[in-house]
Amino acid sequence: MMPNTAALPTLRVAPLQSSDAARYRALMLEAYELAADAFTSTPQERAAEPLTWWAQRINNSQGVVLGAFAGEVLMGTVALEFSAKPKTRHKAHVLGMYVKQEFRACGAGRALMDTLLALAAKRSGVQVLNLTVTEGNEAALRLYRSVGFEPFGTEPMAIRTPDGFKGKVHMWRRV
Repeated sequence: MMPNTAALPTLRVAPLQSSDAARYRALMLEAYELAADAFTSTPQERAAEPLTWWAQRINNSQGVVLGAFAGEVLMGTVALEFSAKPKTRHKAHVLGMYVKQEFRACGAGRALMDTLLALAAKRSGVQVLNLTVTEGNEAALRLYRSVGFEPFGTEPMAIRTPDGFKGKVHMWRRV
């Protein structure tokens, strides 16, 4: 069921805090279940992680996890990981993008990406962002292309799904 966008509280995007760990965990476990082909982790793997693991993921000094909120509801998330290695410090990796089904087409995905791109631009030395998208995920490909990402190759047989193997499309953009 699609929410009435006129009735939604104002969309807000902000970095997640330790206090968001439980709802971040719940959102990502939903993502691993409902969008299984989009992720390399399984719901079972991640459900086994203690809440402290999720809090550490939020508080990673080498990255940031953003949340899209409608009031107090966490409706989407995306993460950006910066490289610590001297030869790759100019790059950052986008991962963990997910928006709850009922909030898709409300602008949450675009707002998350716009905020992520602005944060990346403020990070000294970061010049390139990269990400992967599972083949066939046309909505994600459209979103990433709309904010300037371009595909540069596809890794065949990148993940095993119940329907067989799927490739991962590698995308990049300059900051």
